[in-house]
Amino acid sequence: MPSTPKRKRPAAARDVHFALALLVTAAVLLALSATARDARARQQGGTRQRVEKPPEVIDDEDVLKIDTDLVLVDVTVTDAGGRPVRGLRPEDFKLYEDGEERAVAFLNVERREGSERPVAVVFAVDVSGSMTPEEMARLQSAMRAFSEKLSNRPASFALMSFGMSAKILQSFTSDPHKLDHALERLARENNGLSTHAYDAVDDAVRLLVRKAPSTLDHRLLKRAVVVVTDGFPVGDVVSPSTVIERANEAEVSIYSVTLPSYSRLLAPASAERAPLPTPLDVSGLVEKTGGENVYANTKDYEPLFRALAEEVTSTYVLAFYPPEEKRRDGRSHTIRVEAPRGLSVRQNRTTVKGSEK
Repeated sequence: MPSTPKRKRPAAARDVHFALALLVTAAVLLALSATARDARARQQGGTRQRVEKPPEVIDDEDVLKIDTDLVLVDVTVTDAGGRPVRGLRPEDFKLYEDGEERAVAFLNVERREGSERPVAVVFAVDVSGSMTPEEMARLQSAMRAFSEKLSNRPASFALMSFGMSAKILQSFTSDPHKLDHALERLARENNGLSTHAYDAVDDAVRLLVRKAPSTLDHRLLKRAVVVVTDGFPVGDVVSPSTVIERANEAEVSIYSVTLPSYSRLLAPASAERAPLPTPLDVSGLVEKTGGENVYANTKDYEPLFRALAEEVTSTYVLAFYPPEEKRRDGRSHTIRVEAPRGLSVRQNRTTVKGSEK
């Protein structure tokens, strides 16, 4: 029986089927490409660099929403005369980590829309015996002047004394009467044989961590220790380097005040030059936490303490994201901030440590 010849498909039908096959093939290839791209993105998610936002000035309510990879640096900027400089913008600063410039993620200013930055300050006072009764009375008055200078903002104060040991005379309070009462209880240790300055500052930093949260009413809290001492620590258990590291981690700045009875031991009272640096100065405790060393050289300490209060509150907060590989390496990395030419910068931390993996 003769075979039936196959019917040929019309040319138009063949073209349609061919076009459909091409479309299906292209769709499959696009899907496979997208799947592969997503897989690569998931695989590289741990090492992919974050897309940085342009630097901006923001308020603290926004700060609270930023993730914990962000590193904050408190910065004080002064002019050639030592006066605080305000009104700078993010683009006025350069920030370096291990010598490499990092983008400034945001700049938080001291005052925004009429609201001053809240502060928490611990006064740590040396009572080891070198201070005269007259100086003690003038010091009490000066610390009151310091707190009054900050009365226009949310502020709380604590008072410690130290000599043979450190004692908390008043935990944090915003009540000026409680602070006055605590200042009246300051008493000299006439026979004190040691001055545990580093131990006292370490206790003050711990007190700030426990009792003074990093934010208050959606604003970053400025945390500081003002230590009044002879600058010659004796008998401490904690080393200066440990105190510096703990202060940096807690974002606490240390300020020191040396009174005339101590500074006369370092330079003649009639000398116009500043006294020689004390062991406390040389330790870097103040410099490496963004604070300032000041020497009282008159009988009236109040102007000095008012100026110091201005220093404590004249700060910017800069922030940056370290590279992914440095965030979890467990190592210390240096931080350096530069301001416009002719201005000086003090920062509350000079290193940041990556968390342990």
